[in-house]
Amino acid sequence: MDHEAEPAVALIRLGWAPMAAISDLDALLAGLAPRLRPGRYVFLTLPEDEPVKAKWRPIMTFLEDEGRTVVLDAKVAKAAELQGSAKLAWITLDVHSDLEAVGLTAAVSGALAEAGISCNVVAAAYHDHLFVPADAAERALAVLQELATRPVHASRHAASAGGA
Repeated sequence: MDHEAEPAVALIRLGWAPMAAISDLDALLAGLAPRLRPGRYVFLTLPEDEPVKAKWRPIMTFLEDEGRTVVLDAKVAKAAELQGSAKLAWITLDVHSDLEAVGLTAAVSGALAEAGISCNVVAAAYHDHLFVPADAAERALAVLQELATRPVHASRHAASAGGA
């Protein structure tokens, strides 16, 4: 038996199986299922060589040329005396988006931009996550819910198929 496959096999035997990723934009938008998570979050930057403490329970870390970006619960950042961005709300798109799907980020950020809402998008293995200004969280959620109910536009299909 392939030892690298054993954990996945064990999880499937326990009743867990990975969800099938969706790459079709219409299906992604129809299944968007935006969910506002509780709490407020901040982005901050640490020097590359400064450790991220496990007790902070970071939501995300990303190594950039300028340092390590960390997203933390705002209360955790305050308790650790770390200076971060303005407080943001976290919205998860519960649709399982394929990492190679085309157009989801553009559609979501475009709809929010039309509503005057800034958005920081984080793509993870199963879902996309949006960080929006805390005071715009409910409005952003409403915009995303409306986006999920928009009818499919034939013009988008014609353009993607090479039509006029």
